[in-house]
Amino acid sequence: MIIDSHQHFWNYDPIKDAWIDASMKVIRRDFLPKDLKPLLEKNAIDGCIAVQADQSENETDFLLSCAQKNKFIKGVVGWLDLTSENLVSRLDYYIKNPFFKGLRHIVQAEKDDYLLRDDVQNGISKLANYNLTYDILVFPSQLNAAIALVKKFPNQQFILDHIAKPRITKSMDELWKSNIIELSKNQNVSCKLSGLVTETNNYIFNDNDFKPYIDLIFETFGPKRILFGSDWPVCLLAANYKKVFDLIFDYLDNHSIETKAQIFGLNAIKIYNL
Repeated sequence: MIIDSHQHFWNYDPIKDAWIDASMKVIRRDFLPKDLKPLLEKNAIDGCIAVQADQSENETDFLLSCAQKNKFIKGVVGWLDLTSENLVSRLDYYIKNPFFKGLRHIVQAEKDDYLLRDDVQNGISKLANYNLTYDILVFPSQLNAAIALVKKFPNQQFILDHIAKPRITKSMDELWKSNIIELSKNQNVSCKLSGLVTETNNYIFNDNDFKPYIDLIFETFGPKRILFGSDWPVCLLAANYKKVFDLIFDYLDNHSIETKAQIFGLNAIKIYNL
């Protein structure tokens, strides 16, 4: 089974989705399951994981509703207020839904020490009790905090989104590289090969630009802790769905059938308990 481990849905609202600015006109519209389904079918992908793009329980409810109505949506990474005194009761409520697999917060919009806050860590400490994952969405400058977080909670399953969003340029950031190496030493962390095309300069790239970055992820995380994710529809800023899929598919051309199966589905099934 082939799984896209990272994509989004939304009913576009200019206030709620203010992050989609004028430079992102191509994604300033609704993106719903009916829009993704034909793309998955065309690329022989069996299912996907819908990930939150808004910080609200309404977002979580919306994604769970999408999953209940569309069999190809295999799981949801939603949002709950990790700092709320009512977090446990909210977890008790949502865990009853079989599509509820994990949580994410848009940490890239926070201060660099956000993941070190006591109230945030207290919330994250509750997730393992429910067998829920936590997706880490950070910029390179926030990797130190992410490293400290995953070390503190070795029994929590973490997934790094978008390889921590390095700038895909001719020269690799050595600090990003060393932090990725350090983060990968923690066996409770996996990594999504997602969000790469939108980290290129002016969205102009050739396939070889990504090779040293993907090479590093393979060298550090290994095939059992890597997941394919399209980051659709955000990826449309730089490339269509097929191009994003082919970048990883072509990279794996000389790898074993087992490795391909792990990255394109088996790892997502295991990590997200699909």
